[in-house]
Amino acid sequence: MHTVLSRGNAIFAYSLSVLACLTFCCFLSTVFLDYNTTVDINTVKVLVKNVPDYSASREKKDLGFLTFDLKADLTTLFNWNVKELFLYLTAEYKTKENELNQVVLWDKILLRGENALLDYKNLNTKYYFWDDGNGLKGNKNVTLTLSWNIVPNAGLLPSIFGSGSHAFKFPDTYQSAPL
Repeated sequence: MHTVLSRGNAIFAYSLSVLACLTFCCFLSTVFLDYNTTVDINTVKVLVKNVPDYSASREKKDLGFLTFDLKADLTTLFNWNVKELFLYLTAEYKTKENELNQVVLWDKILLRGENALLDYKNLNTKYYFWDDGNGLKGNKNVTLTLSWNIVPNAGLLPSIFGSGSHAFKFPDTYQSAPL
C-alpha cells in the first residue's frame, strides 16, 4: 500500500496543489492594479493614393500613408507579474459602406527591462492602411489610438486602451507622384 511509487505520487500531487495555490495568490496580488497611462499621438504627414488592389477584383482602392509622432511613459505598467507589453496603434474611421473600420498600423513588443519611455518622431506605419473601397479620400474623422495587451506571469491577459487619442483628416485629393 505504501510503495515508493504511491508515495511519490502523493508528494507530486501535493506539490502541484501548493504551486497552484501560490500562482493564484500571485494573480490576486496584481489583478486590481490600474494599467492605464497617458499617450500623446500626432500625425506629421498624411497622404492618400488610389491604387489597384492586387486581389481577384483588381479594382482601385484607397491606400493611406502617414507618419506619426508617439510619446508615452509605460514604465508604470511594469511590475513583477508583467513579462511583456504588446503595443499596437489602430486607426478607427467611418465610411458610407461600413459604420466602423479598424486598421492596425503599427505594433511593438516591449519586454520587461527594456526602455519603456517611448518618444518616436516621424515614425512610418508598419502595415498598409488599405480601405476596402474609396473611403479614405476626404475622410474627416480618422482617430488613432494606442492600445496594449499585458502578458503576465500568471493571470488574465487584459487589453487596455491608452488615455489619449488623435483625430486627423485625409486630404480631398489623391497623391499622384511617388513618395
